[in-house]
Amino acid sequence: MQERSGKLDRPDGERLAWRRIDGAAPTIVWLGGFRSDMTGTKAQALADWASAAGRAYLRFDYLGHGDSTGDFQAKGTITRWREDALAVLDELTEGPVVLVGSSMGGWIACLAAMVRPERVQAMVLIAPAPDFTEKLMAPEIPPHGRAALAADGVWLRPSDYGDPYPITRTLLEDGARWSILGAEPAPIEVPVRILQGGADPDVPWRHALELAQAIRGEDVVFSLIKDGDHRLSRPQDIVRLIAAVTEF
Repeated sequence: MQERSGKLDRPDGERLAWRRIDGAAPTIVWLGGFRSDMTGTKAQALADWASAAGRAYLRFDYLGHGDSTGDFQAKGTITRWREDALAVLDELTEGPVVLVGSSMGGWIACLAAMVRPERVQAMVLIAPAPDFTEKLMAPEIPPHGRAALAADGVWLRPSDYGDPYPITRTLLEDGARWSILGAEPAPIEVPVRILQGGADPDVPWRHALELAQAIRGEDVVFSLIKDGDHRLSRPQDIVRLIAAVTEF
């Protein structure tokens, strides 16, 4: 099947870039990570698999990511990216879906599943980073970063994956609204498969395991890849990812 592409208009004039392969249900929906886009290794590998297998597949970029419009610094929040994901599900897919979320996309997938339980059939999460703004990012901000946030509302965080990127006070405060690792179980009942690298420097494996334990449903399988990094994009990791998706 050939992949089609387009832009989804949002009410505020922003446009979300998407690519879609038509095929058999359920539709596999890719949700990328923070500051990543839909052209990455894992997203492309799933597109190649879906095309060869005749499966429906959709990938997209959040506001301020990849080919989508929008000012990442001014508008980028968990609230907004959650809304983007729901808009994509509602307007670009029909019937059951399997959400495949990487890093931040794992958090967004959980938030979407909680409000569209009738649509989400299952989830495959790769190094999921729920509550990362509050539990992973905020504690590691150095004193000069906190000073910049207090004075200017933004700190340019160095990145191992490219140029520094802006962390805003708004992003941090907004993220706390969507915490799912609280005292109450996360109201997710669908089957979940989690792939997590034991050598992940960005999302500690214990953090991902905490999500597995927080999900209310019983059909949750946590797979620790001892030598795996955060990206989990090696050939052997891609094989594991496709096997997990194929299960559903």
